[in-house]
Amino acid sequence: MRKILTSPSKYVQGKDELYNIGDYVTIYGRKALLVAHKDDQARVQDYLDKAVAKGGFEFVTGGFGGECTLKEIGRLEQFAAAEGCDVIVGLGGGKALDTAKAIANRARIAIIVVPTIAATDAPCSGSSVIYSEHGEFESYLYARQNPNVVLVDTGIIANAPTRFLVAGMGDALSTFFEARSCVRGFTYNNSGAVSTKAAMELARLCYETLLEDGLKAKAANDSKVVTQALENIIETNILLSGLGFESGGLAAAHAVHNGLTILEETHHYYHGEKVAFGTLVHMVLENAPQEELDTVLGFCKSLGLPTCLKDLGVTDISEARLMPVAERACAEGESIHNMPFPVTKNDVYAAILAADRLGGSGGEAR
Repeated sequence: MRKILTSPSKYVQGKDELYNIGDYVTIYGRKALLVAHKDDQARVQDYLDKAVAKGGFEFVTGGFGGECTLKEIGRLEQFAAAEGCDVIVGLGGGKALDTAKAIANRARIAIIVVPTIAATDAPCSGSSVIYSEHGEFESYLYARQNPNVVLVDTGIIANAPTRFLVAGMGDALSTFFEARSCVRGFTYNNSGAVSTKAAMELARLCYETLLEDGLKAKAANDSKVVTQALENIIETNILLSGLGFESGGLAAAHAVHNGLTILEETHHYYHGEKVAFGTLVHMVLENAPQEELDTVLGFCKSLGLPTCLKDLGVTDISEARLMPVAERACAEGESIHNMPFPVTKNDVYAAILAADRLGGSGGEAR
């Protein structure tokens, strides 16, 4: 049986590490396209200026529209080619990083990923989530390789809004449960192979660290300071979850997230916030033990993660509104089919309603 574990070539984490980005850019080239939203770039411009001042490389910017779409990827790929860029640097949140990874994959040049928030496990992965111009999920794009370098400056993340860190914990929360389902069903991970024991243990450590350090890390982020708990959760959100999901596999939680994106009111909520509720749906589908479900519900409530549809802005939970969500979650090729048993749209619809009730429904069922 074929097993594959994938990871970035190098993972670097620490306070003020962004000052050293030139050390990694110059391994691969001299001219880097910076893919970043203008607000994210402005937050760290001092770091970038000082890194460039050391010499050896330069940045060029082509702007970033804020959504990871095929159109934006194509536009920036052409810009990078015209400017003669030999390295791509993605900086910011998940959508900027995913766009940068897709550009580097198409251009066949090196990619350095610099998350300025710990809101998703996207930085370490070789995949990009493609959205429509209106913010609806469209597809996954899988690169030939994972990032060459993932550079995480914990001081920058500590100064970002805490909601991002908490959303990242919501994303990371799904890692263990989805990987466990894939292992039970001998289903494939993103590399088209079954999970290694190492990947499963990384996923388990991810879950255990969330429970141990999540609330302490939130307190540190609220105070804009770096503590060991915050360091641990940043590593958990980005590295442990990134390796755990990609080499362990996705299942129902992320498919439910993708289904929820068709509801316009959920567009105001972050990826990890929707995944947290998707994890509860996942657990209902597999009929997880009550003690385990209570632990996850308690964890989510302690951090303020969504546990019901109302927490995601959805108050109309009629069949007419939710059945299309279930249908989208069960679309051909979706990760929900990695569950160790067949799942239908009716199963998902029922699980959504049950999870909503267990999590403290405030919706109006019709």
